Amino acid sequence: MSLTDVQVRNARYNSDGTGNRLADGGRMYLQLDKSGAKYWRMNFRFAGKDKTLALGVYPDVSLAAARKKRDDAREKLAAGFDPSNVKRLEKRAARIAAANSFEAVARGWMDERKSGVEPAQHAKTLARMENDVFPWLGKRPVTDIDAPDVLAVLKRVDRRGASFTAHRVRSEISRVFRYGIKEGHCKADPARDLVGAIPPAQTTHFASITEPAKVGEMLRAFDGFAGTFPVHCALRLSPLLFVRPGELRRAEWSQFDLDKGEWRYLVTKTETEHLVPLSTQSVAILRELHALTSTGHYVFPGARDRKRPISEATINAALRRLGYDTRTEITGHGFRAMARTILHEELDQKPEVIEHQLAHTVPDNLGAAYNRTKFIKERRVMMQKWADYLDRLHLGAEVIRIESGKAAT
Repeated sequence: MSLTDVQVRNARYNSDGTGNRLADGGRMYLQLDKSGAKYWRMNFRFAGKDKTLALGVYPDVSLAAARKKRDDAREKLAAGFDPSNVKRLEKRAARIAAANSFEAVARGWMDERKSGVEPAQHAKTLARMENDVFPWLGKRPVTDIDAPDVLAVLKRVDRRGASFTAHRVRSEISRVFRYGIKEGHCKADPARDLVGAIPPAQTTHFASITEPAKVGEMLRAFDGFAGTFPVHCALRLSPLLFVRPGELRRAEWSQFDLDKGEWRYLVTKTETEHLVPLSTQSVAILRELHALTSTGHYVFPGARDRKRPISEATINAALRRLGYDTRTEITGHGFRAMARTILHEELDQKPEVIEHQLAHTVPDNLGAAYNRTKFIKERRVMMQKWADYLDRLHLGAEVIRIESGKAAT
C-alpha cells in the first residue's frame, strides 16, 4: 500500500528496531533513524547487483517529490542506465559548473587582488557585484555569458541614473573575465567590446576654491587645526602637492627621497609611475613628520591602527572641522582644480605641464599616454613657484598679476 502525507508526517522511530522502514511502492521506502531523521530510499537491481539510491530527506523532499525522483530513476533503469551512477555524474557536473560560475570566478579575482587594495575599495567592489551583477550573471557559467548579457546588466545600472557605476561595473566584469582567461575558466572577455556602449557619465566637479584671496584665508585657517599632527601635515601638503587624496593618504616613506626632493609612486587609476617634485616647503613638512612616523610603513598612519593609513574621509573631515562645506566650498580632491586653475591663470604655467603634474593621460606626439619624466625640469620649477606663491597668499600679501606673467607683492 502507498504511504500518505499524514503517515509520513507522524512516523516515529521505534527503538526496538521494528517498523522503521515504511514502504511506498516501486521499491521506494521511508527509512526512520534514531536521530529523528527520515530518509527516502529506493532499492533496485542493476547488472546483477542489488543497490540502493538515496532520494532525499523528509521534509525537505516531500512524498510527492520523492515519488517523482523514484519514477525518474525507474525510467533510467528502463533505458539501461544505473540511476546511482547518473546521479553521481550529475553532482560532479554541478560542482564543475558551480566552480566555473561567474560568481565563483569573480570571487576568485577579488580574493587574488584583496591584499593589494584598500579594504574599503574591496568592500565597494564586492557590493557592486552582489547588488548589480551576481543576481543576473552569478550562477551562469562564464563560458555561457556573452556581450548582450553583460550589456543588459550595464543598462540596468545606467537606467537608475548611476552612469559612473555602470562604467565601473563594466571594467570590473572585464577584469573578472581576464582573470578567468588566466585561470583557464574561459577563453574570451565579452565586456571588452562594450567600451562606449553606455553613454559617458556626466562629470561632477569637486568643490574647489580658485580665488587667490580665499585660498590665503583657507591656508591661514589651517594654522588653527586642532587635530593630530599627521593629519595637520596631510592638510598642509594637500594644496602643495595637489595629488589625488587617496594617493596622499596611502603615501609610504619608501617612496620618498627627501634629499633629492622627489616622491615616486604608482598611480592606481592608470597603473603608471608618477613623479612629484617636492618644493622646499613640502620637504620641510615631511622632515618634521618623518621624526614621528618614519618607524612605520605609512607617512600618515591612522590614529587607531598605525599599520593602516588615515581613512579616505580624513581630509574632508578636517576641512569640515575648520568650518568648510565639502559639498559646496572645498574637498580634498578640490585642491587639484585649485592648483590647475591658479597655476594657469595666475602663474601662467603651460597647460600641458600642469596636466602632466596632475598625472592625467595626455598623449604626446609619439602616442604615449603618460610619461612620468615629461617636462620634469619645468615641473620642478613650477612646483617651487607654486609653493612660494602659496606662502605669499598665506601671509596675506596682495598678489598683483602683471603682463609679463610674474607676480608682484
